[in-house]
Amino acid sequence: MQRSPSSSILRSPSDYKEKPTQSVEFLEEGYGEVCSQESPFKEHELKKGLKNRHVQLIALGGAIGTGLFLGSGQVLYQTGPAPLWISYLVMSVVVWFVMNMLAEMAAFLPVPGTGSQQFINDFTDPSLGFALGYNYWYGFSILVATEIVAAAMLIQYWTTDVHIAVWISILLAMMLILNLLPVQFYGEAEFFFASIKIFAITGLIILGIVLMFGGGPTGDRLGFRHWTGGNAFHQHLVPGSTGRFLATWTAIVRAGYSFIMSPELIVACSGEVVRPRRIIPRCANQFIYRLAFFYIIGSLVIGIIADSRSTRLMGEKNASASPFVVGIQNAGIPVLNHIINAVILTSAASAGNSFFYAGSRTLYSLAKRGLAPRLFTRVNRFGVPIYCVFVVFAVGCLAYLNVSSSSSQVFQWFSNITTISGYISWITAAFAYTRWRKAIAFQGLEDRVPYKTRFQPYGAYFVIGFVSLITLTNGYAVFFDFHIGDFLAAYITLPIVFGLYVGHRIYSYFWVGRKRWLNPYEEFDFSKLEAVEEEERNYVNPIPKNAWEKVVFKIF
Repeated sequence: MQRSPSSSILRSPSDYKEKPTQSVEFLEEGYGEVCSQESPFKEHELKKGLKNRHVQLIALGGAIGTGLFLGSGQVLYQTGPAPLWISYLVMSVVVWFVMNMLAEMAAFLPVPGTGSQQFINDFTDPSLGFALGYNYWYGFSILVATEIVAAAMLIQYWTTDVHIAVWISILLAMMLILNLLPVQFYGEAEFFFASIKIFAITGLIILGIVLMFGGGPTGDRLGFRHWTGGNAFHQHLVPGSTGRFLATWTAIVRAGYSFIMSPELIVACSGEVVRPRRIIPRCANQFIYRLAFFYIIGSLVIGIIADSRSTRLMGEKNASASPFVVGIQNAGIPVLNHIINAVILTSAASAGNSFFYAGSRTLYSLAKRGLAPRLFTRVNRFGVPIYCVFVVFAVGCLAYLNVSSSSSQVFQWFSNITTISGYISWITAAFAYTRWRKAIAFQGLEDRVPYKTRFQPYGAYFVIGFVSLITLTNGYAVFFDFHIGDFLAAYITLPIVFGLYVGHRIYSYFWVGRKRWLNPYEEFDFSKLEAVEEEERNYVNPIPKNAWEKVVFKIF
Protein backbone atom coordinates (compact mmCIF):
# COMPACT_ATOMS: atom_id res chain seq x y z
CA MET A 1 0.00 0.00 0.00
CA GLN A 2 1.38 3.39 -0.95
CA ARG A 3 1.25 6.07 1.67
CA SER A 4 1.55 9.81 1.67
CA PRO A 5 4.74 11.08 3.29
CA SER A 6 2.55 12.93 5.78
CA SER A 7 1.18 9.69 7.25
CA SER A 8 3.29 10.03 10.36
CA ILE A 9 1.89 7.20 12.50
CA LEU A 10 -0.45 5.34 10.19
CA ARG A 11 0.42 1.79 9.19
CA SER A 12 -1.33 -1.18 7.76
CA PRO A 13 -2.03 -4.12 10.13
CA SER A 14 0.94 -6.04 8.73
CA ASP A 15 3.30 -3.31 9.86
CA TYR A 16 2.83 -4.26 13.50
CA LYS A 17 4.79 -7.48 12.90
CA GLU A 18 7.93 -5.61 12.04
CA LYS A 19 8.83 -4.55 15.60
CA PRO A 20 7.74 -6.09 18.91
CA THR A 21 5.73 -3.79 21.13
CA GLN A 22 7.11 -5.40 24.31
CA SER A 23 10.30 -3.37 24.00
CA VAL A 24 10.81 0.37 23.91
CA GLU A 25 13.98 0.15 21.83
CA PHE A 26 12.12 -0.07 18.53
CA LEU A 27 10.80 3.44 18.82
CA GLU A 28 11.87 5.78 16.11
CA GLU A 29 13.66 8.97 16.92
CA GLY A 30 11.31 11.73 18.04
CA TYR A 31 11.22 15.43 17.58
CA GLY A 32 11.05 18.24 20.09
CA GLU A 33 12.92 19.57 23.09
CA VAL A 34 12.26 16.48 25.18
CA CYS A 35 12.61 17.29 28.85
CA SER A 36 12.68 13.80 30.30
CA GLN A 37 16.19 12.53 30.67
CA GLU A 38 14.79 9.01 31.17
CA SER A 39 12.37 8.95 28.26
CA PRO A 40 12.70 6.00 25.86
CA PHE A 41 12.17 8.39 22.98
CA LYS A 42 15.48 9.65 21.67
CA GLU A 43 15.93 13.30 20.90
CA HIS A 44 16.54 14.20 17.28
CA GLU A 45 18.42 17.39 16.52
CA LEU A 46 16.39 19.74 18.73
CA LYS A 47 17.77 20.16 22.23
CA LYS A 48 16.16 19.36 25.57
CA GLY A 49 15.17 22.27 27.74
CA LEU A 50 11.48 22.78 28.57
CA LYS A 51 10.16 21.74 31.97
CA ASN A 52 6.74 21.09 33.45
CA ARG A 53 6.40 24.54 34.97
CA HIS A 54 7.32 26.03 31.59
CA VAL A 55 4.55 24.11 29.84
CA GLN A 56 1.86 25.31 32.24
CA LEU A 57 2.75 28.99 32.15
CA ILE A 58 3.70 29.11 28.46
CA ALA A 59 0.19 27.95 27.57
CA LEU A 60 -1.53 30.19 30.10
CA GLY A 61 0.73 33.14 29.34
CA GLY A 62 0.20 32.72 25.60
CA ALA A 63 -3.56 32.82 26.15
CA ILE A 64 -3.52 35.94 28.33
CA GLY A 65 -2.42 38.35 25.66
CA THR A 66 -3.95 41.41 24.07
CA GLY A 67 -7.39 39.89 23.61
CA LEU A 68 -8.53 40.72 27.13
CA PHE A 69 -6.13 43.55 27.90
CA LEU A 70 -6.57 45.51 24.66
CA GLY A 71 -8.91 43.96 22.07
CA SER A 72 -11.78 43.81 24.54
CA GLY A 73 -11.90 47.62 24.53
CA GLN A 74 -13.20 47.78 20.97
CA VAL A 75 -15.74 45.03 21.66
CA LEU A 76 -16.91 46.85 24.78
CA TYR A 77 -17.40 50.08 22.82
CA GLN A 78 -19.27 48.41 19.96
CA THR A 79 -21.48 45.97 21.90
CA GLY A 80 -21.67 46.98 25.57
CA PRO A 81 -20.59 45.33 28.84
CA ALA A 82 -23.25 42.58 28.93
CA PRO A 83 -22.45 41.10 25.47
CA LEU A 84 -18.73 41.27 26.34
CA TRP A 85 -19.24 39.21 29.51
CA ILE A 86 -21.60 36.75 27.80
CA SER A 87 -19.14 36.24 24.96
CA TYR A 88 -16.30 35.24 27.26
CA LEU A 89 -18.62 32.95 29.18
CA VAL A 90 -19.74 31.18 26.00
CA MET A 91 -16.24 30.93 24.51
CA SER A 92 -14.87 29.57 27.79
CA VAL A 93 -17.27 26.63 27.42
CA VAL A 94 -16.11 26.06 23.83
CA VAL A 95 -12.44 26.18 24.82
CA TRP A 96 -13.15 23.82 27.74
CA PHE A 97 -14.37 21.19 25.28
CA VAL A 98 -11.47 21.83 22.87
CA MET A 99 -8.90 21.56 25.64
CA ASN A 100 -10.47 18.34 26.96
CA MET A 101 -10.47 16.71 23.53
CA LEU A 102 -6.86 17.58 22.79
CA ALA A 103 -5.72 16.56 26.29
CA GLU A 104 -7.43 13.16 26.02
CA MET A 105 -5.63 12.35 22.77
CA ALA A 106 -2.31 13.76 23.93
CA ALA A 107 -2.33 11.95 27.29
CA PHE A 108 -3.17 8.64 25.61
CA LEU A 109 -0.10 8.57 23.36
CA PRO A 110 2.29 11.40 24.27
CA VAL A 111 5.14 10.68 21.87
CA PRO A 112 7.59 13.31 20.57
CA GLY A 113 6.01 15.42 17.86
CA THR A 114 2.48 15.03 19.20
CA GLY A 115 0.19 17.97 18.58
CA SER A 116 -3.17 18.99 17.20
CA GLN A 117 -1.78 19.06 13.67
CA GLN A 118 -0.64 15.43 13.97
CA PHE A 119 -3.99 14.33 15.41
CA ILE A 120 -5.77 15.80 12.39
CA ASN A 121 -3.27 14.22 10.00
CA ASP A 122 -3.37 10.75 11.52
CA PHE A 123 -7.00 10.42 12.58
CA THR A 124 -8.66 11.95 9.50
CA ASP A 125 -6.68 12.17 6.25
CA PRO A 126 -3.13 13.22 5.28
CA SER A 127 -4.46 15.82 2.84
CA LEU A 128 -6.53 17.43 5.58
CA GLY A 129 -3.48 17.18 7.86
CA PHE A 130 -1.38 18.94 5.23
CA ALA A 131 -3.87 21.79 4.87
CA LEU A 132 -4.37 22.22 8.61
CA GLY A 133 -0.63 21.96 9.29
CA TYR A 134 -0.02 25.02 7.16
CA ASN A 135 -3.13 26.65 8.62
CA TYR A 136 -1.60 26.28 12.07
CA TRP A 137 1.75 27.65 10.91
CA TYR A 138 0.02 30.53 9.17
CA GLY A 139 -2.13 31.30 12.22
CA PHE A 140 0.75 31.22 14.68
CA SER A 141 2.88 33.40 12.41
CA ILE A 142 0.17 36.00 11.85
CA LEU A 143 -0.44 36.10 15.60
CA VAL A 144 3.16 37.26 15.97
CA ALA A 145 2.37 40.31 13.82
CA THR A 146 -0.89 40.87 15.70
CA GLU A 147 0.78 40.97 19.10
CA ILE A 148 3.57 43.22 17.82
CA VAL A 149 1.02 45.73 16.50
CA ALA A 150 -0.77 45.65 19.83
CA ALA A 151 2.49 46.16 21.73
CA ALA A 152 3.42 49.10 19.51
CA MET A 153 0.01 50.65 20.17
CA LEU A 154 0.60 50.31 23.90
CA ILE A 155 3.97 52.05 23.70
CA GLN A 156 2.32 54.98 21.94
CA TYR A 157 0.27 55.52 25.07
CA TRP A 158 3.34 57.22 26.54
CA THR A 159 4.65 59.01 23.46
CA THR A 160 3.80 59.49 19.81
CA ASP A 161 6.99 61.41 19.03
CA VAL A 162 8.80 58.22 17.97
CA HIS A 163 7.56 56.63 14.76
CA ILE A 164 5.69 53.38 15.37
CA ALA A 165 7.98 51.56 12.90
CA VAL A 166 10.82 51.98 15.43
CA TRP A 167 8.89 50.14 18.13
CA ILE A 168 7.88 47.41 15.68
CA SER A 169 11.54 46.94 14.72
CA ILE A 170 12.68 46.73 18.34
CA LEU A 171 9.98 44.20 19.25
CA LEU A 172 10.71 42.04 16.21
CA ALA A 173 14.43 42.05 16.98
CA MET A 174 13.81 41.03 20.61
CA MET A 175 11.61 38.11 19.59
CA LEU A 176 14.10 37.00 16.95
CA ILE A 177 16.96 36.96 19.46
CA LEU A 178 14.97 35.04 22.09
CA ASN A 179 13.96 32.41 19.56
CA LEU A 180 17.53 31.96 18.30
CA LEU A 181 18.82 31.24 21.82
CA PRO A 182 18.66 27.76 23.42
CA VAL A 183 15.09 26.76 24.25
CA GLN A 184 15.68 26.88 28.01
CA PHE A 185 16.17 30.66 27.73
CA TYR A 186 12.85 30.92 25.97
CA GLY A 187 11.19 28.73 28.61
CA GLU A 188 12.55 30.75 31.52
CA ALA A 189 11.65 34.07 29.86
CA GLU A 190 8.09 32.94 29.24
CA PHE A 191 7.79 31.56 32.77
CA PHE A 192 8.85 34.93 34.17
CA PHE A 193 6.63 37.05 31.92
CA ALA A 194 3.62 34.75 32.31
CA SER A 195 3.96 35.00 36.08
CA ILE A 196 3.84 38.79 35.79
CA LYS A 197 0.68 38.57 33.70
CA ILE A 198 -1.04 36.23 36.14
CA PHE A 199 -0.24 38.42 39.13
CA ALA A 200 -1.27 41.52 37.16
CA ILE A 201 -4.66 40.21 36.03
CA THR A 202 -5.36 38.95 39.54
CA GLY A 203 -4.52 42.39 40.92
CA LEU A 204 -6.71 44.09 38.32
CA ILE A 205 -9.67 41.89 39.22
CA ILE A 206 -9.22 42.73 42.91
CA LEU A 207 -8.85 46.43 42.06
CA GLY A 208 -12.03 46.33 39.97
CA ILE A 209 -13.98 44.82 42.87
CA VAL A 210 -12.60 47.50 45.20
CA LEU A 211 -13.64 50.29 42.79
CA MET A 212 -17.04 48.69 42.36
CA PHE A 213 -17.73 49.13 46.08
CA GLY A 214 -16.30 52.65 46.28
CA GLY A 215 -12.79 51.91 47.47
CA GLY A 216 -11.11 54.33 45.04
CA PRO A 217 -9.53 57.71 45.93
CA THR A 218 -12.79 59.57 45.25
CA GLY A 219 -14.95 57.13 47.20
CA ASP A 220 -17.29 56.90 44.21
CA ARG A 221 -19.18 53.60 44.31
CA LEU A 222 -19.37 52.43 40.70
CA GLY A 223 -21.58 49.39 41.16
CA PHE A 224 -23.16 48.56 37.81
CA ARG A 225 -23.52 52.21 36.83
CA HIS A 226 -22.18 51.61 33.33
CA TRP A 227 -24.81 48.91 32.77
CA THR A 228 -27.79 51.20 33.30
CA GLY A 229 -29.63 53.60 30.99
CA GLY A 230 -29.63 51.21 28.04
CA ASN A 231 -25.84 50.82 28.10
CA ALA A 232 -25.72 47.13 29.06
CA PHE A 233 -26.58 46.04 25.49
CA HIS A 234 -25.69 48.43 22.71
CA GLN A 235 -27.72 48.45 19.50
CA HIS A 236 -25.25 47.19 16.91
CA LEU A 237 -25.72 47.73 13.15
CA VAL A 238 -29.53 47.90 13.38
CA PRO A 239 -31.85 49.39 16.03
CA GLY A 240 -34.03 47.58 18.54
CA SER A 241 -33.83 44.07 19.94
CA THR A 242 -32.27 42.78 16.71
CA GLY A 243 -29.43 45.23 17.18
CA ARG A 244 -28.91 44.04 20.74
CA PHE A 245 -28.82 40.41 19.55
CA LEU A 246 -26.29 41.31 16.85
CA ALA A 247 -24.19 43.05 19.52
CA THR A 248 -24.10 39.82 21.53
CA TRP A 249 -23.26 37.69 18.50
CA THR A 250 -20.54 40.11 17.39
CA ALA A 251 -19.00 39.95 20.86
CA ILE A 252 -19.00 36.12 20.74
CA VAL A 253 -17.31 36.13 17.33
CA ARG A 254 -14.70 38.65 18.45
CA ALA A 255 -14.06 36.96 21.82
CA GLY A 256 -12.63 33.96 20.02
CA TYR A 257 -9.47 35.94 19.31
CA SER A 258 -8.56 35.88 23.00
CA PHE A 259 -8.60 32.08 23.14
CA ILE A 260 -7.49 31.11 19.66
CA MET A 261 -4.73 28.48 19.43
CA SER A 262 -4.11 28.55 23.19
CA PRO A 263 -5.11 24.92 23.96
CA GLU A 264 -2.74 23.75 21.23
CA LEU A 265 0.24 25.13 23.16
CA ILE A 266 -0.22 22.50 25.89
CA VAL A 267 -0.59 19.45 23.65
CA ALA A 268 2.36 20.57 21.54
CA CYS A 269 4.51 19.96 24.63
CA SER A 270 3.01 16.57 25.50
CA GLY A 271 6.03 14.68 24.20
CA GLU A 272 8.46 17.08 25.89
CA VAL A 273 7.76 16.73 29.60
CA VAL A 274 8.41 14.15 32.28
CA ARG A 275 5.45 11.88 33.00
CA PRO A 276 3.10 13.42 30.41
CA ARG A 277 0.21 11.07 31.24
CA ARG A 278 -0.01 12.73 34.62
CA ILE A 279 1.11 16.23 33.69
CA ILE A 280 -1.02 16.83 30.58
CA PRO A 281 -4.39 16.23 32.29
CA ARG A 282 -3.24 18.32 35.22
CA CYS A 283 -2.07 21.15 32.96
CA ALA A 284 -5.29 20.97 30.96
CA ASN A 285 -7.47 21.23 34.07
CA GLN A 286 -5.46 24.09 35.54
CA PHE A 287 -5.31 25.89 32.20
CA ILE A 288 -9.00 25.94 31.47
CA TYR A 289 -10.18 26.79 34.97
CA ARG A 290 -7.63 29.54 35.43
CA LEU A 291 -8.33 30.89 31.97
CA ALA A 292 -12.08 30.84 32.51
CA PHE A 293 -11.65 32.60 35.84
CA PHE A 294 -9.41 35.30 34.40
CA TYR A 295 -11.56 35.93 31.34
CA ILE A 296 -15.05 35.59 32.84
CA ILE A 297 -14.28 37.64 35.95
CA GLY A 298 -11.90 39.93 34.06
CA SER A 299 -14.47 40.82 31.40
CA LEU A 300 -17.02 41.53 34.13
CA VAL A 301 -14.57 43.88 35.84
CA ILE A 302 -13.90 45.65 32.53
CA GLY A 303 -17.60 46.33 32.09
CA ILE A 304 -17.78 47.72 35.62
CA ILE A 305 -14.82 50.11 35.67
CA ALA A 306 -14.78 51.31 32.03
CA ASP A 307 -17.54 53.34 30.39
CA SER A 308 -18.54 51.52 27.19
CA ARG A 309 -19.36 54.88 25.56
CA SER A 310 -15.83 56.24 25.99
CA THR A 311 -14.30 57.03 22.61
CA ARG A 312 -10.85 56.31 24.02
CA LEU A 313 -11.65 52.59 23.73
CA MET A 314 -11.58 52.96 19.94
CA GLY A 315 -8.24 54.72 19.98
CA GLU A 316 -9.45 58.16 18.89
CA LYS A 317 -7.48 59.93 21.63
CA ASN A 318 -5.23 57.29 23.20
CA ALA A 319 -4.75 54.55 20.64
CA SER A 320 -2.96 52.24 23.05
CA ALA A 321 -5.23 52.62 26.10
CA SER A 322 -6.87 49.41 27.25
CA PRO A 323 -10.22 49.36 29.11
CA PHE A 324 -8.32 48.61 32.32
CA VAL A 325 -6.20 51.73 31.91
CA VAL A 326 -9.21 53.86 30.95
CA GLY A 327 -11.12 52.66 34.01
CA ILE A 328 -8.19 53.28 36.36
CA GLN A 329 -7.75 56.81 35.02
CA ASN A 330 -11.45 57.54 35.44
CA ALA A 331 -11.21 56.39 39.07
CA GLY A 332 -8.54 59.05 39.70
CA ILE A 333 -5.73 56.66 40.59
CA PRO A 334 -2.38 58.28 39.64
CA VAL A 335 0.64 56.43 38.22
CA LEU A 336 -1.03 53.01 38.35
CA ASN A 337 -2.32 53.37 34.81
CA HIS A 338 1.28 53.63 33.57
CA ILE A 339 2.30 50.55 35.54
CA ILE A 340 -0.62 48.56 34.16
CA ASN A 341 0.15 49.73 30.63
CA ALA A 342 3.70 48.45 31.09
CA VAL A 343 2.35 45.09 32.29
CA ILE A 344 0.05 44.88 29.27
CA LEU A 345 2.98 45.73 27.01
CA THR A 346 4.93 42.86 28.57
CA SER A 347 1.89 40.65 28.04
CA ALA A 348 1.62 41.47 24.34
CA ALA A 349 5.33 40.92 23.72
CA SER A 350 5.28 37.66 25.69
CA ALA A 351 2.26 36.27 23.84
CA GLY A 352 3.85 37.19 20.53
CA ASN A 353 7.01 35.40 21.58
CA SER A 354 5.01 32.25 22.45
CA PHE A 355 3.38 32.23 19.04
CA PHE A 356 6.78 32.87 17.43
CA TYR A 357 8.07 29.69 19.07
CA ALA A 358 4.96 27.68 18.12
CA GLY A 359 5.11 28.87 14.52
CA SER A 360 8.75 27.91 14.05
CA ARG A 361 8.22 24.46 15.58
CA THR A 362 5.13 23.86 13.46
CA LEU A 363 7.08 24.58 10.28
CA TYR A 364 9.93 22.35 11.51
CA SER A 365 7.45 19.52 12.11
CA LEU A 366 6.02 19.93 8.62
CA ALA A 367 9.52 19.74 7.15
CA LYS A 368 10.37 16.60 9.13
CA ARG A 369 7.33 14.90 7.59
CA GLY A 370 8.36 15.94 4.08
CA LEU A 371 5.60 18.55 3.80
CA ALA A 372 7.99 21.52 3.63
CA PRO A 373 11.47 21.99 2.09
CA ARG A 374 14.14 19.94 3.84
CA LEU A 375 16.04 23.16 4.50
CA PHE A 376 13.69 23.85 7.40
CA THR A 377 14.88 20.75 9.28
CA ARG A 378 18.31 22.29 9.87
CA VAL A 379 19.14 23.52 13.37
CA ASN A 380 21.95 25.61 14.83
CA ARG A 381 24.34 24.47 17.57
CA PHE A 382 21.70 25.30 20.19
CA GLY A 383 19.23 22.94 18.55
CA VAL A 384 17.08 25.79 17.18
CA PRO A 385 15.55 25.44 13.66
CA ILE A 386 17.01 28.73 12.49
CA TYR A 387 15.49 28.81 9.01
CA CYS A 388 12.04 28.20 10.46
CA VAL A 389 12.66 31.05 12.88
CA PHE A 390 13.64 33.37 10.04
CA VAL A 391 10.52 32.52 8.03
CA VAL A 392 8.26 33.26 10.99
CA PHE A 393 10.20 36.48 11.50
CA ALA A 394 9.52 37.43 7.86
CA VAL A 395 5.78 36.88 8.33
CA GLY A 396 5.94 38.91 11.54
CA CYS A 397 7.19 41.83 9.47
CA LEU A 398 3.62 42.21 8.23
CA ALA A 399 3.28 44.33 11.36
CA TYR A 400 4.84 47.13 9.31
CA LEU A 401 1.49 47.48 7.55
CA ASN A 402 0.66 49.56 10.60
CA VAL A 403 2.95 52.29 9.29
CA SER A 404 0.53 53.23 6.50
CA SER A 405 -2.80 52.33 8.14
CA SER A 406 -4.46 53.13 11.44
CA SER A 407 -3.45 50.91 14.35
CA SER A 408 -7.04 49.92 15.03
CA GLN A 409 -7.71 48.85 11.44
CA VAL A 410 -4.57 46.73 11.10
CA PHE A 411 -5.19 45.16 14.49
CA GLN A 412 -8.72 44.31 13.33
CA TRP A 413 -7.48 42.74 10.08
CA PHE A 414 -4.94 40.57 11.86
CA SER A 415 -7.35 39.47 14.58
CA ASN A 416 -9.96 38.47 12.00
CA ILE A 417 -7.46 36.46 9.96
CA THR A 418 -6.05 34.60 12.95
CA THR A 419 -9.44 34.04 14.56
CA ILE A 420 -10.92 32.30 11.50
CA SER A 421 -7.75 30.24 11.18
CA GLY A 422 -8.11 29.06 14.77
CA TYR A 423 -11.81 28.30 14.33
CA ILE A 424 -11.08 26.02 11.36
CA SER A 425 -8.43 24.23 13.41
CA TRP A 426 -10.86 23.60 16.28
CA ILE A 427 -13.51 22.19 13.94
CA THR A 428 -11.12 19.72 12.34
CA ALA A 429 -9.56 18.81 15.70
CA ALA A 430 -13.04 17.98 17.05
CA PHE A 431 -13.70 15.82 13.97
CA ALA A 432 -10.37 14.04 14.50
CA TYR A 433 -11.31 13.43 18.13
CA THR A 434 -14.60 11.72 17.22
CA ARG A 435 -12.70 9.37 14.88
CA TRP A 436 -10.04 8.73 17.54
CA ARG A 437 -12.74 7.66 20.00
CA LYS A 438 -14.22 5.27 17.46
CA ALA A 439 -10.79 3.82 16.70
CA ILE A 440 -10.13 3.30 20.43
CA ALA A 441 -13.40 1.38 20.72
CA PHE A 442 -12.73 -0.54 17.50
CA GLN A 443 -9.32 -1.72 18.75
CA GLY A 444 -10.60 -2.45 22.27
CA LEU A 445 -8.40 0.09 24.09
CA GLU A 446 -11.04 1.96 26.13
CA ASP A 447 -9.67 0.71 29.46
CA ARG A 448 -6.18 2.01 28.61
CA VAL A 449 -7.23 5.63 28.11
CA PRO A 450 -5.73 7.42 31.15
CA TYR A 451 -7.72 10.64 30.92
CA LYS A 452 -11.43 10.81 30.16
CA THR A 453 -13.52 13.96 30.25
CA ARG A 454 -17.21 14.61 30.66
CA PHE A 455 -19.92 15.19 28.06
CA GLN A 456 -18.04 13.52 25.23
CA PRO A 457 -18.50 12.97 22.34
CA TYR A 458 -21.40 15.45 22.59
CA GLY A 459 -18.94 18.24 23.42
CA ALA A 460 -17.13 17.51 20.14
CA TYR A 461 -20.39 17.66 18.21
CA PHE A 462 -21.20 20.97 19.89
CA VAL A 463 -17.79 22.41 18.95
CA ILE A 464 -18.17 21.29 15.33
CA GLY A 465 -21.64 22.80 14.99
CA PHE A 466 -21.25 25.97 17.02
CA VAL A 467 -17.78 26.92 15.80
CA SER A 468 -18.81 26.19 12.19
CA LEU A 469 -21.65 28.69 12.63
CA ILE A 470 -19.26 31.27 14.06
CA THR A 471 -16.83 30.65 11.19
CA LEU A 472 -19.47 31.24 8.53
CA THR A 473 -20.79 34.39 10.23
CA ASN A 474 -17.38 35.72 11.25
CA GLY A 475 -17.58 38.59 8.77
CA TYR A 476 -21.33 39.10 8.57
CA ALA A 477 -21.03 42.78 9.55
CA VAL A 478 -19.19 43.56 6.32
CA PHE A 479 -22.42 43.06 4.36
CA PHE A 480 -24.01 46.01 6.17
CA ASP A 481 -21.24 48.32 4.91
CA PHE A 482 -19.16 46.45 2.38
CA HIS A 483 -15.39 46.97 2.23
CA ILE A 484 -13.27 44.53 0.29
CA GLY A 485 -10.45 44.64 2.84
CA ASP A 486 -12.73 43.65 5.70
CA PHE A 487 -14.34 40.91 3.60
CA LEU A 488 -10.97 39.39 2.68
CA ALA A 489 -9.75 39.55 6.29
CA ALA A 490 -12.87 37.72 7.45
CA TYR A 491 -12.95 34.96 4.83
CA ILE A 492 -9.60 34.71 3.01
CA THR A 493 -8.49 31.81 5.22
CA LEU A 494 -11.33 29.55 4.00
CA PRO A 495 -10.23 29.38 0.32
CA ILE A 496 -6.57 29.16 1.38
CA VAL A 497 -7.19 26.04 3.52
CA PHE A 498 -9.52 24.55 0.90
CA GLY A 499 -6.93 25.15 -1.83
CA LEU A 500 -4.20 23.46 0.22
CA TYR A 501 -6.46 20.47 0.82
CA VAL A 502 -7.47 20.11 -2.83
CA GLY A 503 -3.88 20.50 -4.05
CA HIS A 504 -2.56 17.81 -1.71
CA ARG A 505 -5.55 15.59 -2.46
CA ILE A 506 -4.85 15.74 -6.19
CA TYR A 507 -1.19 14.93 -5.54
CA SER A 508 -2.11 11.99 -3.29
CA TYR A 509 -4.65 10.62 -5.77
CA PHE A 510 -2.61 10.79 -8.97
CA TRP A 511 1.00 10.49 -7.75
CA VAL A 512 0.79 8.55 -4.49
CA GLY A 513 -2.20 6.45 -5.49
CA ARG A 514 -4.22 7.17 -2.36
CA LYS A 515 -7.86 6.62 -3.33
CA ARG A 516 -9.65 6.62 0.04
CA TRP A 517 -10.98 9.74 1.70
CA LEU A 518 -10.37 8.88 5.37
CA ASN A 519 -7.92 6.65 7.22
CA PRO A 520 -9.52 3.33 8.32
CA TYR A 521 -9.90 2.79 12.07
CA GLU A 522 -7.93 -0.47 11.94
CA GLU A 523 -4.87 1.33 10.58
CA PHE A 524 -4.58 3.86 13.40
CA ASP A 525 -1.17 3.02 14.83
CA PHE A 526 -1.17 2.76 18.63
CA SER A 527 1.87 0.44 18.72
CA LYS A 528 3.83 2.91 20.86
CA LEU A 529 1.23 2.60 23.61
CA GLU A 530 3.07 -0.11 25.57
CA ALA A 531 6.26 1.94 25.53
CA VAL A 532 4.39 4.95 26.90
CA GLU A 533 2.79 2.83 29.61
CA GLU A 534 6.16 1.29 30.53
CA GLU A 535 7.70 4.73 30.85
CA GLU A 536 4.86 5.73 33.17
CA ARG A 537 5.28 2.61 35.32
CA ASN A 538 9.04 3.15 35.67
CA TYR A 539 8.74 6.78 36.67
CA VAL A 540 9.96 7.52 40.21
CA ASN A 541 8.16 10.40 41.90
CA PRO A 542 10.55 13.07 43.22
CA ILE A 543 10.57 13.47 46.99
CA PRO A 544 10.29 17.08 48.24
CA LYS A 545 13.19 18.03 50.51
CA ASN A 546 11.54 20.98 52.23
CA ALA A 547 8.28 22.89 52.62
CA TRP A 548 9.00 25.08 49.59
CA GLU A 549 9.43 22.07 47.32
CA LYS A 550 6.19 20.61 48.65
CA VAL A 551 4.37 23.77 47.55
CA VAL A 552 6.10 23.80 44.15
CA PHE A 553 5.38 20.12 43.51
CA LYS A 554 1.75 20.69 44.49
CA ILE A 555 1.33 23.58 42.05
CA PHE A 556 3.42 22.22 39.16
